[in-house]
Amino acid sequence: MPAYIFRQFYDYHFSENRKLWDSAILALSQEQFTRHIDYSVGSVRNQIVHLINVDDAWFCGLRGIAIPEPLNPLHFDERARIRAHWDTVERQMREYLAALHDDMLETKPFVDEEDKDLRVWQVLLHVVNHGTDHRAQILKGLSDLGGTTGPQDYIFYVYDNLSL
Repeated sequence: MPAYIFRQFYDYHFSENRKLWDSAILALSQEQFTRHIDYSVGSVRNQIVHLINVDDAWFCGLRGIAIPEPLNPLHFDERARIRAHWDTVERQMREYLAALHDDMLETKPFVDEEDKDLRVWQVLLHVVNHGTDHRAQILKGLSDLGGTTGPQDYIFYVYDNLSL
């Protein structure tokens, strides 16, 4: 798969994250946003912070820079602060993706034992897949809270963006 296809997958990933934020998360009360959910990492807030942490960690690894300590969701009650941090992580991811070339996809950028055999393309697919999984968990939580949800299928993104 060439690098430009990964950029399109990430345009989808970022678009779905933003759509979820704008259409559903901003409409939640603070209590709904932080209400514990007995699944995965907990509240909608915790899910969002987890998504940010995972995206940031993997892309720091891909860029060869130190992986930061995970953000503690309890320190992120203000949605504006979460959004600002998420925007920063997305910008850094986009910068990496803009510089991504086909010959980089087969490289193994990680040095720690657990990840040393991972290729760039595998990590890139994992991050988008992980995002889809956690957005689905968030959508279930939003539905349980009485919110309106919608599909996040990649093909619907393609239909809406066929000229890309």
